[in-house]
Amino acid sequence: MAKTVNVNVHHVTRVEGHGNIVVNATDGKVEKVEWQVPEAPRFFEAMVRGRSYEDIQTIVSRICGICSITHSLASTKAVENAMGIKVSEQADKVRILMHYSEQLQSHVLHVGYLVAPDLFGLPSVVPLAAKAPDAVMAVIRLHRLANEWSDLIAGRTTHPVTLTPGGLTKFPTEKELRELLERLKNCVADLKAVAEAVLSAASNIPDFTRETEYVSLKQDNPPTYTFYHGDITSTDYDGAVSIHDWQSVANEYMNDQSTAKWTKWHRESYTVGALARFNNNAPLLSPMAKDVAKMFGLAQGCCNPFMNSVAQIVEAVHVVETSIALIDELLTTGLKPETVKVSPKAGKASGCVEAPRGILFHQYEFDRKGNCVGADICIPTNQNHAAIQQDFEKFVPEILDEGEDAVRLKLEMLVRSYDPCISCSTHMLNVQFVR
Repeated sequence: MAKTVNVNVHHVTRVEGHGNIVVNATDGKVEKVEWQVPEAPRFFEAMVRGRSYEDIQTIVSRICGICSITHSLASTKAVENAMGIKVSEQADKVRILMHYSEQLQSHVLHVGYLVAPDLFGLPSVVPLAAKAPDAVMAVIRLHRLANEWSDLIAGRTTHPVTLTPGGLTKFPTEKELRELLERLKNCVADLKAVAEAVLSAASNIPDFTRETEYVSLKQDNPPTYTFYHGDITSTDYDGAVSIHDWQSVANEYMNDQSTAKWTKWHRESYTVGALARFNNNAPLLSPMAKDVAKMFGLAQGCCNPFMNSVAQIVEAVHVVETSIALIDELLTTGLKPETVKVSPKAGKASGCVEAPRGILFHQYEFDRKGNCVGADICIPTNQNHAAIQQDFEKFVPEILDEGEDAVRLKLEMLVRSYDPCISCSTHMLNVQFVR
């Protein structure tokens, strides 16, 4: 039976930042469906103008308290590309290890604290602790491990201090790496416990699909399920685009219902994040990660946005298994001291990495003294806004008969499945005052 529904969620909960859901339908006719973003721009691109290349990472890591390592890595890579600075193989491996710590940290937080309550029919993680105590304790242990892993490699849990253009100011000792290696091996049981707990409630994952384009990094040499190196690819494109041409992929534009810019490439929207990486790179996952994907029936070509959270569980297993191999490599070759010396020069270039919630682009231009004269940053959540809107438009008519409360809950779950970091607004505005 067709329903009259009025949903007005002013600030969706259990997401980072502020986003609104508006749905109006009368006698089964949908009159308005909107995903609104009211966040204020934070002007990071303006803040870095005039600052030294040495200060960029420290400033832009503050864009996000969850993805601070990711923003630091993308900006540092952009500085290095602009000035032709080379990084040693050893520093490259340790940076990837640093990046993996944040992937685990963010994925466990999102699935364990923000998504799992929906699947168990609970309002938050607090009652979930009583209903599934073993699973919640496993999530807490994994989150603590990821935080302390970041402390070791990045110098802090958030806003890293060991990164510098050309390398790192401090490397972990072999003793510290051996201790981390043992902790990673021992956490596999907790990863399996979390996967099994989510699987036990997986029947509550909405059965919704919308075909769209999935965009992520892709690395062919060597073939890698990459978060750090590679070019841009998509499920609609057989080739690869250089990360330096990312503006031709993002095609940013303004929308009246959002203070954040939206993006599109081959369709009216595209999706980034764990499911996009999975759809473009799944054959390159680690063996245990492939097993977890199989547990959930997750296969390449999946177009159910709610399965992004399952892809995050798969990736959490992958980064742990891959990090174990990476630490073995570092210990086999032995850690060597490095001295970084950089001579600033003029240049303009981009840096790109995969944030936990999708592909991230930073671009900077410097004068001959190494002072920043321009910046352009495109965050993953902004690249997902158009996809969320298009999901709403397809999903609402399919669930309208379920009533207002169900429509509200399922749309909130849909937004949360994207793991949005809405307050990562970075763009500056050119304002003309009319007097």
